[in-house]
Amino acid sequence: MTSLSRRRFLTRATLVGCSLAASPLLTPVSFAQAPWDTRLVVIILRGGMDGLDVVRPIGDPGFAALRHATLRDPGLDLDGFFQLHPALGGLMPMWQRGQLGFVHAVSTPYRDKRSHFDGQDLLEAGTSEDGVVARDGWLNRMLQQVPGVHADTAYAIGHSDMRLLNGAAPVANWAPDSDLRLSPQALRLAELVMESDPQMHAALAEAMSLSEGAQAAMMEGDASGRQTPHAEIAHYAADRLNKDARVAAFSLNGWDTHRGQANLLPRALKPLQETLLTLEKSMRPDAWQKTAVIAMTEFGRTARENGTRGTDHGTGGLMVMAGGAVRGGKVHGQWPGVTPDALYGGRDLMPTRDVRAHAAWIMRGLTGIDNATLERHVFPGLEMGADPQLLM
Repeated sequence: MTSLSRRRFLTRATLVGCSLAASPLLTPVSFAQAPWDTRLVVIILRGGMDGLDVVRPIGDPGFAALRHATLRDPGLDLDGFFQLHPALGGLMPMWQRGQLGFVHAVSTPYRDKRSHFDGQDLLEAGTSEDGVVARDGWLNRMLQQVPGVHADTAYAIGHSDMRLLNGAAPVANWAPDSDLRLSPQALRLAELVMESDPQMHAALAEAMSLSEGAQAAMMEGDASGRQTPHAEIAHYAADRLNKDARVAAFSLNGWDTHRGQANLLPRALKPLQETLLTLEKSMRPDAWQKTAVIAMTEFGRTARENGTRGTDHGTGGLMVMAGGAVRGGKVHGQWPGVTPDALYGGRDLMPTRDVRAHAAWIMRGLTGIDNATLERHVFPGLEMGADPQLLM
């Protein structure tokens, strides 16, 4: 009877994504809170976002020859050279406040094979293409470098496997439809069953904590009309970041725009915009002021449109930044140009810097981890180079 109850409980705990039970660090240890007060949110944009359409280099004389059908609607001027896709128009106030920025012409070391799966694996593993792809992710390796990390420090949110948070450091998971409802009698029974087992007892406590937090966030969402999954995710992340959490990661899909890009891309940009606005609105002002949100994609897309009014898998892409901690109101990076001789392989935007270097500099600014640790352990083999000054 006891054994059966334990199995049933474990099944429910798994449904809420409780990862602590599998962690070797799950012992009766009183973890300190994370030893920094800044927040980092990483959003993986799955599908290969076309950075040339999201932040359009209208001032480049070569750009007009590349795009016709995909640029159906005029963009919004950012700095006289770049224009923002109109579907992100709701973020212009954030840009004008200096809390929204971009880094153009960046990529991981992934080249030429153009597979979403391989590109995303490399992006989340944080390794180089020539090296061995690590089993854990770079965000988890960052947490492993910091003593006193609490289980509530980092959250992997959503249904996708957030590989960048996989690893030995304790991380909590949550999905929008996670739910754990136990009657008071069943909860008491579970507590009695788990009482003599520290790992099981801790797993129960975390499962109940996650479920209670999710229900509170959902109730607030119902009152304010937030019902879309990405808004629920953003609201939940904000709720945790307002408390003990310092790191959150989730993904947004829908960026693979091989055909009909003028219709498809706005559908992907809308959730990104709502996510950023929800994070800003739902976080306490003092917490938002210490937050850096970075949105990264596995690769960019071809500079030229294809025959179906879309773009194909490319190389150089765009990183999106938001939050009170970022140095926004600027398109960062070294612009390579899009004339035929400037393109990578004659077809893609040339990447001028490793996107991992920008993530590393942001982590250094937020947590104080030194360059050597970031280059050797978090992003093995990376040369961070000069500070791109992405934070305030």
